[in-house]
Amino acid sequence: MSTSIDLYHHDLSLPRPFSKILSSEIANGNASPDTVKTYRQQFKLFASWCDRQRLDITQLGENQIKEYRGYLVAQGLKVATIALKLTVIRRIFDIAVARGILPVNPALRVKPPTERRDPATRNNYLELDEAQQLVNSLPTGSSVKELRDRLLVVLMVVQGCRQIELYRLNVGDVIRRKDKVGIRVRGKGSIRVVPLKADVANLLALYIKARKSSGEKLKPSRAMFISFSPNVAGKLENRLTRTSMQRIVNHYLEAARLKHSENRTVTTHGLRHTVGYLLQTAGKPLRVIQEFLGHADPRTTAIYAHIASLWSDNPVTSINIFV
Repeated sequence: MSTSIDLYHHDLSLPRPFSKILSSEIANGNASPDTVKTYRQQFKLFASWCDRQRLDITQLGENQIKEYRGYLVAQGLKVATIALKLTVIRRIFDIAVARGILPVNPALRVKPPTERRDPATRNNYLELDEAQQLVNSLPTGSSVKELRDRLLVVLMVVQGCRQIELYRLNVGDVIRRKDKVGIRVRGKGSIRVVPLKADVANLLALYIKARKSSGEKLKPSRAMFISFSPNVAGKLENRLTRTSMQRIVNHYLEAARLKHSENRTVTTHGLRHTVGYLLQTAGKPLRVIQEFLGHADPRTTAIYAHIASLWSDNPVTSINIFV
């Protein structure tokens, strides 16, 4: 039986293409293209599963959603990944119910599986000396590409910026207040200003200067992090992709022999965890850390207090950006 509602291909008898509905409904009408793309992709996977199970997607009950959850668990997916997939399904069915397409939301009460492991035991961050080791391994040249790579990694491991925030960052997002410099970043449905350490601000200035010296016209809407791939050569919007950001960070982590170790794999998000962990071990109040990292839920920040008590008794000093 083919699913009679195929949201991915817009066959939903809706007044507008579904992508436009997502844009108007998700994030209160302010969904980013990345978010819309994620919702479309995740629901397509769910619809494909329904097809394989010969389920009519308009007639699903709570038990069928739980069966899908069981399927995801059997695939060995992380709890956070399963939670994302279930959130997408629940939100899309919410839209369908609100628009009178479905009578009830079958995913309303289906929760992700319980996390069996204490999140504080996920040793996916760097200790202070390792963070300095990573920074020391970054290129020190004055070319645009070298300065780009150094700034990208430093903003993650020193300033705690999310990868999505740096992907969306534009040249016009630099904020100056007298002798203070910050960057306006757009993350999980919010906008915040990240105050930069003086040496990070100096590195940013060198990068901007190098791009201007190369003859580039830096309009406020230009991407902060640009690609040098031949595939985008000559294109005005040559924004560095999130995949490329991951590749760059992984390259330097591996070069510094920090990517993989016993019971640990450090990711781009692990660099953000590093900042929270180091701030906590430095004795910064949780409220300060929450604001610095842009956590909406203080319980997320509280994990770092638990991490610090479990893993570290090292004092924290400043990480030198220029070596």
